[in-house]
Formats: sequence, structure tokens, C-alpha cells
Amino acid sequence: MLFFSLLKTLVNHEVAVGLKDDLSIRGTLKSVDQFLNIKLDDIMVLGEGKYPHLAAVRNVFIRESVMRYVHLPLGAVDTALLEDAMRREASNAAAAKGR
Repeated sequence: MLFFSLLKTLVNHEVAVGLKDDLSIRGTLKSVDQFLNIKLDDIMVLGEGKYPHLAAVRNVFIRESVMRYVHLPLGAVDTALLEDAMRREASNAAAAKGR
């Protein structure tokens, strides 16, 4: 849930997504679901010469299972909120383990 919450805060920010087949796509994050599938608008394929058939594509839906990484905009990430959420998640996991 931590990554879902983080990505939800970045809707309407530009992100870069690297796929397992070495394709990299940059675009505006429009939505993310609970399975971490994402939708990007106004995309640009990095290394477009290698993938000319994607030149006309403007919007994509990317399944989590094909993503290698998501590069987040540094200024858009609220690190204090993220650290707090990580502490709460670790605390909840420790409490559940102790039961």
C-alpha cells in the first residue's frame, strides 16, 4: 500500500517508466490502481528510433508486471510524509508479528 499511496500523490506529475524489455517511456501520470498499474498521457518514448511504431502513441496503460522502475520527480515527493508512512508500516508489521 505504501507505493500505491506514493504514486497516488504524483498524479499529474511527469514520470519516467522503464520496462523489462528495455523500453523507457516518459509521460504525465494520470492514474494508478491498487495493483500498481499506471496510465500515462502525453508520452514520449526514449530512444524512439528503436521503436518507430510508437511515435504516434500518446497514451499508454502499463501493467505493473512489465515495469522495471518508475523514476519519480524529486521535487514532487514529500519525503517527510513518506518516512512517516514507512515508520507506521514497519510498526504495524512488527505488531502483527508479535501476535
